[in-house]
Amino acid sequence: MQPELEIGPITLQTFGLMMGLGFVAAGILAGRYLKELGKPVDWAYEMVFAALVGGLVGARLWWVGENWSEAKDDLLGSLFSGSGLVWYGGALGGAVAVLLWAWRRNFLSRQLLDVAAPGLAVGYAFGRVGCQLAGDGDYGIPWNGPWAMSYPDGTVPTTEEVHPTPVYESLTMFLVAALLWRWRHRWRPGTLFAVYLILAGLERFLVEFIRRNEEVLFGLTQPQLFSILMIAGGAAFLAYLRRESGARAPARAASSRA
Repeated sequence: MQPELEIGPITLQTFGLMMGLGFVAAGILAGRYLKELGKPVDWAYEMVFAALVGGLVGARLWWVGENWSEAKDDLLGSLFSGSGLVWYGGALGGAVAVLLWAWRRNFLSRQLLDVAAPGLAVGYAFGRVGCQLAGDGDYGIPWNGPWAMSYPDGTVPTTEEVHPTPVYESLTMFLVAALLWRWRHRWRPGTLFAVYLILAGLERFLVEFIRRNEEVLFGLTQPQLFSILMIAGGAAFLAYLRRESGARAPARAASSRA
């Protein structure tokens, strides 16, 4: 655990460093994928920059909305504060920004979704590495297992041994990113992104059982409810793609007989 790095007179936040590495890794994957699709590699940098700006704005706005009673007394200061970023707001803001960029580049397609899928997974994995280094409170419930950890020097410290859930999430999502990258040309456009939604949603749903978030509905946490939506959305998209493929097959067969 190392919330800060001292390099001479400069102090660097490790969470910010990992977030930056996540965007760089996502950009590298996107650039290679775009090249394989015959698209300009430079689009990857534009896409990642749009995701970064949109993600930061969305994460901050979501935090302000969740903490309105605290933020309303100093709205401008709350909007531009360096703390308080919510992943869901970041994901939504980043998605909106990337879609606007894709509309401008005339790249609003299922291929866009597939290009984004491995990068989303690897970016999340790096983000959780940052959470582990910072000890920012994303750790799990108390546990006395063989790899239990305490975070006495974290930004949200605890001396109690707990599940190191950021480690679990990082390892899982690095594996998901590797699988998505390997499968990137296996299926028809759109399928890879649907698989990402299911795997990412399942990972977050399961890890929540040993995290510290409060239950909000039917014994589930807020992240679990969002995870259910991700899994359901991915499954529905897969079903749609399968029906669409099945409908096209008879049409092609009829056309060839004619």
